[in-house]
Amino acid sequence: MALKAPDGKSTRDAVLAPQCLRDLEYWTRTKPKRARRVFKLVRSTLRDPFDGLGKPEPLRGEFAGSWSRRIDGEHRLIYRVTATRVYFLSARDHY
Repeated sequence: MALKAPDGKSTRDAVLAPQCLRDLEYWTRTKPKRARRVFKLVRSTLRDPFDGLGKPEPLRGEFAGSWSRRIDGEHRLIYRVTATRVYFLSARDHY
C-alpha cells in the first residue's frame, strides 16, 4: 500500500508492506496507544529517514540497507529508504 506524505514536507512516499499493515492492525486492535506511536514514527521517518523520533539506526548483517526506530523497549519499526519512497517492512517485534 503506497501513501503520499501527509504534511507536504516530505519528498518521499510511504509504502507499507503487507507485514507492516498486519502489525498496525494488531496494534490498533490490542494497544491503540502503541499504534499512535507507530504513526508518529512513520511521519517522523517521512520528514527525515535518518534522524528524529525513535533513535533511528542502520541495521547490519542480513538487514544491511534497512533502518529501525524504537517503538518501545521491545518492538521496532523496520524500514528501507530510496530516493522517492520509504518502504515500511514491519512494526512489531525485534529484527
